[in-house]
Amino acid sequence: MTSADLFRRLALLLDEAAIPYMLTGSFAGTVYGLGRSSQDLDLIIVADEIQIKKLFDLLPKNEFYSEPQSALDACRRNSMFNIIDEVTGLKVDFIFRKKRPFSEGEFRRRKLAPVQDVQLFVVSPEDLVIAKLEWAKMGASLRQIEDVTSILKVRKDELDLAYIEQWVKELALSEQYAAARKAANLD
Repeated sequence: MTSADLFRRLALLLDEAAIPYMLTGSFAGTVYGLGRSSQDLDLIIVADEIQIKKLFDLLPKNEFYSEPQSALDACRRNSMFNIIDEVTGLKVDFIFRKKRPFSEGEFRRRKLAPVQDVQLFVVSPEDLVIAKLEWAKMGASLRQIEDVTSILKVRKDELDLAYIEQWVKELALSEQYAAARKAANLD
């Protein structure tokens, strides 16, 4: 079984549980030119406790390691939980969408895109840039800046830079954005 099989199964499970989702992180980055993948899959979701219970009712117990109570606690705290696919070994992080203007707008802007030949809802390239800049700021991570640099290089002619710059200013990400732009030779 491949990661594409996992994507297909997750999309079906989330659809059946009526949970809107959006792929983000490194796997989403591969759609926009990132050459790096990860051992974990990041999905932003919008769900209540009833939907989470339904997801766990649908989740094949012999295929996934999971802790339903942790998921319900995460739902109440609006944080995150994970499951592990026993077949691929990939960890799936389910991140509850934050209740703030950027996160709500980011989720509205998601789009269907092929990820390893599976149609998934994926973060837009602009919103992925902003999210990775935020992760870089929180963790002082060079890897996130490198990811943004890669997206800027590959997609520079397609990106809505005014949109990115608006959120960079609003979220105080100027230092991180400047580092990525410099590395991408955009200054």
